[in-house]
Amino acid sequence: MTKSELAAKMGENQAWLPGKRVKLDFGDQGVVMLDGQANQVTEEDGAADTTVKVAWDDWQQMAAGQLDGMTAFMQGKLKVEGDMGNAMQLQGVLAKLKG
Repeated sequence: MTKSELAAKMGENQAWLPGKRVKLDFGDQGVVMLDGQANQVTEEDGAADTTVKVAWDDWQQMAAGQLDGMTAFMQGKLKVEGDMGNAMQLQGVLAKLKG
């Protein structure tokens, strides 16, 4: 799955936190903004309540259930800037993607 396909799937599944802006920063792969204020998912960078920094390969492992989010965090593969509570709710976002 490409980042654009991920953004489209997240948009279709309304994978955002109501009232919050959460940015998934994949480094050189770019960003996906889960904009719960505008109720949309975009690939545009901008201000966010929470930024989750993770390598694209690690994100794909997490989405596939091969890497646990807490493990990734403890290993330094996933970094959170801003409201940690929003990051904790991302498990629900991933659950929406699995359907």
